[in-house]
Amino acid sequence: MIRRLTYILGLYLAVACFACLKPPVYPIEPIISMLSMTKDSIRQASIISDDSIRITFNYTDGDGDLGDSDSLNVFLSDNRTSSVGQQFKIPFLPENAGAKGISGEIALTIRQTCCIYSNGQLPCTAGVDQLKDTMSYSVQIKDRAGHYSNSITTPPIYILCK
Repeated sequence: MIRRLTYILGLYLAVACFACLKPPVYPIEPIISMLSMTKDSIRQASIISDDSIRITFNYTDGDGDLGDSDSLNVFLSDNRTSSVGQQFKIPFLPENAGAKGISGEIALTIRQTCCIYSNGQLPCTAGVDQLKDTMSYSVQIKDRAGHYSNSITTPPIYILCK
């Protein structure tokens, strides 16, 4: 009887401790961190090329207001030119019931990337003197309140210019 009572009391205390755990607290600005990239080289965009690279990163957002059905909210800047080259949309993410903070992963598929030539040759044409180009992307996201995340940079990506 005492053994059974001790077991029930121990079980009750374990459940009570887990019930008291608070959800993680994140800042209201989104925070992202690089997770993976499927490969490090890609054939430059052309009519016959369907090559792609998948970039995956983690996110947290303290007020849980990521995603929007109307706005582009993921920004990729080509570090060769520092201009925002590609934009994506995170679909509307509902807030967690009772807890505002959210976290997860986002995966982007990059299909169109071109070589930039130092000799003035037009981008996205077959390389004459240059067989490959090296670049990376800076990635940033924005939540519905307009808060921008930190910026992360992908590892080097080698573009095959042929």
